[in-house]
Amino acid sequence: MAQFFLPLFLSYLLTPLIILSAEKMDLMDKPNKRKVHFRDVPILGGLAIYMSFITGVFLFEPMHRIHQAVLLGSFIIMIIGVVDDLYELRPRTKFVGQLIAASVVIFLGQIQVDYVNLPFGGILDFEYLSIPITYLWIIGVTNAINLIDGLDGLSAGVSGIALIAMAGMAFVMKDGYVFVISLLLIGSILGFLPYNFYPAKIFMGDTGALFLGFMISVLSLLGFKNITFISFIVPILILGVPISDTFLAIIRRLVNKRPIFAPDQSHLHHRLIHAGFTHRQTVILIYAISSLFALFAFIFSMTTVWGSVILLLFILLLLELLIEKIGLIHQQYKPILRLIETVRMSRIKNR
Repeated sequence: MAQFFLPLFLSYLLTPLIILSAEKMDLMDKPNKRKVHFRDVPILGGLAIYMSFITGVFLFEPMHRIHQAVLLGSFIIMIIGVVDDLYELRPRTKFVGQLIAASVVIFLGQIQVDYVNLPFGGILDFEYLSIPITYLWIIGVTNAINLIDGLDGLSAGVSGIALIAMAGMAFVMKDGYVFVISLLLIGSILGFLPYNFYPAKIFMGDTGALFLGFMISVLSLLGFKNITFISFIVPILILGVPISDTFLAIIRRLVNKRPIFAPDQSHLHHRLIHAGFTHRQTVILIYAISSLFALFAFIFSMTTVWGSVILLLFILLLLELLIEKIGLIHQQYKPILRLIETVRMSRIKNR
């Protein structure tokens, strides 16, 4: 378990040093109308996560082609995060950087989703769509983790929960590489989290969020590529909170006729706070939802095809009810809740 405890202790010891350095150099996240904090908070906390992880990697993981590609891609994405935290890159520039990092793992590491075994027989071969789908997954998950980084400890905690689920899956599937890398990342996150949880002494910024999102996207590809359709759904469930929040943000902006990349204050954590939950309660509640998704992923991977279909429909129904209840798309979007209310009123009238 040295792969877990070493990065945990390193991260726990490095973070205060980065806090002091950031304060001395005035590298602070200053409050504004879009942010929920009311004081200057040091940034670049993601460096503690990255440095702890990379130290563990060089001590515990031998080099090979895929590993080299993953490390190079993660270094590129980490540098993009640092520059963005310091100078606020334009979205287009960040996107180009993400494309470069994704290209490293796709072409140098030859990591891509080629096909999926269908549940009722046969193979869905992605052929020429394989590379675009892989790009979409890596960049989508990377940005999904970054987009939920809106409350103290939220993105780090959700990433940690996802990685714990992936480590568990890797252990069951006897995938040593994904298991060890996941442990290194989990340790790095948990050592940092005490300083990042509300009230945060430091933010990990894009440095940490982009790095963690990138690593989670690549590890999920390595752990679940070219397998059954059921298993193809598993990483989507594990990352249910960031993926659904990002997808709903796109839908919401299209419905409201706003640019897709335009920021707003209607993400899951914003709506929960608006519903009356405190900052800390909101983060813990989203941790619980993420853990529930991870549990569903384990059950999903072990049940029959029809059991998986029923479970998936149940999950989608729960998600829809949550969306309508807290107004994640629009305050007036409540089709199922209105249907339930109509049925309830009808029963009352017929009594």
